[in-house]
Amino acid sequence: MKAINDAHLAVYETKPEIVVKAPGRFHLIGEHSWFFKDKTLSMAVDIPVYVAVSKRQDSILKFYFVQLDESKRANLSSLKYKKEDKWANALKSVAYGYVSGGFDLGGMDITVYSEILPSAGFGITSAIKAAALVAYKNLYKVPCTDIQMLQAMDRANKRFLQRNNYSADNFSALFSKKGNLLITDYSKNSWDYVPYNFDDKKIFLIDTKVPRVNVWNEETIFEPQYALLLGDLREEKPNVYGGWQYINNVTDINEELSVVSEDVRRKMLSMLREHNDILEAREGLEKKDFFKFARAINHSHETMRDMYEISCPEIDWILKRVGELEPSLEMITNQVACGRITGKGFGRCMYAIIRASDEEKFKAKLGEFEKIFGYHPECYEVHPAEGAVIIKD
Repeated sequence: MKAINDAHLAVYETKPEIVVKAPGRFHLIGEHSWFFKDKTLSMAVDIPVYVAVSKRQDSILKFYFVQLDESKRANLSSLKYKKEDKWANALKSVAYGYVSGGFDLGGMDITVYSEILPSAGFGITSAIKAAALVAYKNLYKVPCTDIQMLQAMDRANKRFLQRNNYSADNFSALFSKKGNLLITDYSKNSWDYVPYNFDDKKIFLIDTKVPRVNVWNEETIFEPQYALLLGDLREEKPNVYGGWQYINNVTDINEELSVVSEDVRRKMLSMLREHNDILEAREGLEKKDFFKFARAINHSHETMRDMYEISCPEIDWILKRVGELEPSLEMITNQVACGRITGKGFGRCMYAIIRASDEEKFKAKLGEFEKIFGYHPECYEVHPAEGAVIIKD
């Protein structure tokens, strides 16, 4: 990509030796169930992040973000997390992940190019880390397997950034295939692909610009005793994708969850529903049945809104308009559109999958949204994309 090559040359007076492109990403269903060793359905999308790297003769790391016109620096011998370094911490964390695992790196000049900033979401920070992970490895011929590379990412997130390491984020940024969605199975720490073949539909990611407000602390349900409760509700099903599903006997479920508060019970029930929705969405994709797929997506948003309580009135308003794109929806058997809040929740981002013929009507509704709520949403048409790839070596 000429823009990042030119920027790297202008800042460092040398051409990059390697450029890696990594995709943005959003999770369709299941991003909140990782703690319970469940599944997440994700889509890597063609919102690319580029990381260009060249070697230095010392142990200094220099960073430059083109769109921010901002530079940072660090030293391999004393890598530290600094709040003021913001985006550069992601690049430092990957270097730490390798070095702390006994792999050798040297100094580097590093340039980041992303037309969407990390603050917007859409997996941009994960893409920066994934691109850096591949770039550093190939620049310094780091002798590590994919498993060791993922372990370096784990150290980067947990030890350096002091954050959770989400396998679905890593897998989708690194290993996605063009034209496919990716399913992460946290119980096996593995990923699988499912083709996306709804060519008559358009996929839109929307940054609503609604500020995120934490109405409750999600960490409160990430407790071992709650994971054990959900584990007791699983039953092996060899003919079901993944080999198991949650029991559907309401009496047994209520008895098992009777030991927790009503609020926690609702959150636990939402995890059960999310797993069922992933299975149904996958089946819809496999059978090219958009109605089944869309029903699972829409049901998942209802669960996130009513039981997990992470949606907001503004996003619910847009999704209601998505449901109204077919004026006589109650008269037909097939849903023609779907959508859901995505990411951390409590506001900000959502996605919609609609008929191509409804694009103008949908964007008109976003115009109404702006007039009613006062937020200026950013809307991006996206397609399933491949994972991190070297574009210059």
